[in-house]
Amino acid sequence: MMNKSEQLFAQALKVLPGGVSRNTIFRKPHPFYAEQGEGCYVTDIEGVTRIDFANNMASLIHGHAYPAIVEAVSAQLHKGSCFTMATESEVQYAQLLCDRVPSFDKIRFVNSGTEAVMAMLKASRAYTGKAKIAKVEGAYHGAYDYAEVSQTANPSNWGDVDKPTSIPVAVGTPEKALEDVVVIPFNDTERAINILNQHKDDIACILVDLLPHRVGLIPASNDFLNALHQWTRDNQSLLVFDEVITFRTNYSGAQQNYDVEPDLTAMGKIIGGGFPAGALAGRDEVMKVLDPTEAKVLLPHSGTFSANPVTMTAGYTALKMFDQAAIEKLNSLADYAKEEITKAIADVGIGACVTGAGSMFRVHLKPEPPRNYREAYVDKKESALITKLLDHLFDNGIIMINTCSATLSTAMTTKEIDCLVAALKDGFEMLKPEMNS
Repeated sequence: MMNKSEQLFAQALKVLPGGVSRNTIFRKPHPFYAEQGEGCYVTDIEGVTRIDFANNMASLIHGHAYPAIVEAVSAQLHKGSCFTMATESEVQYAQLLCDRVPSFDKIRFVNSGTEAVMAMLKASRAYTGKAKIAKVEGAYHGAYDYAEVSQTANPSNWGDVDKPTSIPVAVGTPEKALEDVVVIPFNDTERAINILNQHKDDIACILVDLLPHRVGLIPASNDFLNALHQWTRDNQSLLVFDEVITFRTNYSGAQQNYDVEPDLTAMGKIIGGGFPAGALAGRDEVMKVLDPTEAKVLLPHSGTFSANPVTMTAGYTALKMFDQAAIEKLNSLADYAKEEITKAIADVGIGACVTGAGSMFRVHLKPEPPRNYREAYVDKKESALITKLLDHLFDNGIIMINTCSATLSTAMTTKEIDCLVAALKDGFEMLKPEMNS
């Protein structure tokens, strides 16, 4: 007799492609279905409770059903969920974010990180009048044709390191889109500048994630960013940051750690307080391309659910509570986790390591931390080992992101970290014979 999950999946296969609405939650033989979440714990429809280190792909900074957000959103729902009018809540939230980040003169709310990056690239083109964008090899920036180029490149197609090939993710991506994306290596200043110089008259912006997950969850170097910033000043281009995931790193986002300020920043994930959200923010001069009061609007932009009061209320409450003290406490907890995982790796004696910054970290089944996408690339053997490790963790009450990454929530304590480390250590012991063979 089938259990509840098997029954639900059988039904889902009839109405959803592959039985899912997002591929990231697909598992064999079937996905697991959440019943409810509270704090850092999620209980599935079979009644099994697990510690949630994925937090809906880094979007839940306070965990599940955070009481202050539930209360604030419930009150707003009684007033209405969305209107063909502006609301006070969007102004209040915009003020909070602009006060929080020095590079934010103006902000425009959207509905997802993908949409925020898309708007940022279009704004860069509108402002500069140029078509091409430059991005880091392997970096993930959502589902926009241009933003997703080369995020899944592999040794068979990624080309020479001095001239990385623009590789599509989806079949049918227009060749013109690939031609308009210049791919640069991460944290390799000399190579990056040499590549950029070959397109210096055509690049609207350089798109950078300051802690790119798929590149290895390693921070951009200050020298790398300084050089890119100077190049954009010299060539009438923009430097734009994707902080959809990294905004949780510090009070003013990951950009707080660097000498230079971006012209534009895209955000998402935690700024929605558990609801779909995104935002584009930056210099007033650049943000004017969106301004409907200008004589000529260079980038007409709208969105049915943009800045809806439910999301604005949830986001405002989440960020208000994610103050400097909360950030320092959570980042310290992540430091503790990395230290303990590193000890577990040494105790077991396998070739693995842990990277990350702020409240995020990633376990690699590699002896040394990768320095770029090509070193972080996971081949079939390593992928199979990671899947085996993730399944072991899941069976032992731990939910991780499918790259064996974790994004912490303020609901967590050292108790949950210790559970993770113990499960990882057992998993390392399990994998040791295969890794050493």
